[in-house]
Amino acid sequence: MNATVYLIPTVLHEGATQCLPAYLLDAVRACSVLFVENERTARRFLKALDRDIVIDDYAWHNMKELTPEVRTAFLQAMKEGKSIGILSEAGCPGVADPGQLLVALAQEAGATVKPLVGPSSILLALMASGMNGQQFQFVGYLPIEAGERQKSIRALENESRQKSCTQIFIETPYRNNQLLEVLLKTCAPQTKICVAVDLTGPEEWVRTKTPAQWRASLPELHKRPAIFLLHAG
Repeated sequence: MNATVYLIPTVLHEGATQCLPAYLLDAVRACSVLFVENERTARRFLKALDRDIVIDDYAWHNMKELTPEVRTAFLQAMKEGKSIGILSEAGCPGVADPGQLLVALAQEAGATVKPLVGPSSILLALMASGMNGQQFQFVGYLPIEAGERQKSIRALENESRQKSCTQIFIETPYRNNQLLEVLLKTCAPQTKICVAVDLTGPEEWVRTKTPAQWRASLPELHKRPAIFLLHAG
């Protein structure tokens, strides 16, 4: 029997289950094995979906790192034709997420891979930014070292200018303020910078401004989930 691997999105903001389609629950119920980034929050998420879910009915595996043990367990579950769920810590599995390594194994094994609809901070921020949605790239985290970070921002800005490409990136929440400061120092006056904060949460906002406009009213981003975009004109 061919195994089925469900890619199960989760919330970006705890409790914001209204963003999730009802069919996720059917997929969760179909699974017997779950590979998750964080078991504690995954268990809490499933209970938020449906209090009647029996958490201990599932075989649980932590996929934060693709250890030989995790790889073996995943391959064995597929070999047995089981329905497997991959569950991220936030957003969509396989997108800026360790789940992609398991999905690659599933593709190699010829399993049925079913991506399910759910919130992606990358796409939500791009949608609301007013920037080029025809050509964009997500580059993950920028370098931490100050000189390398500025060099990276200039390179992204130059590429955006040449290709009219939207550049999307993230930062550890406690360094958000510092990243915005560096962007404002480094980017050209006409470059647009978008910051999307607390997406799907009650305090959500998405704003696109030039460096001068941002300096006139700097937001407090410390420890708030945020995603950054830039587009150089």
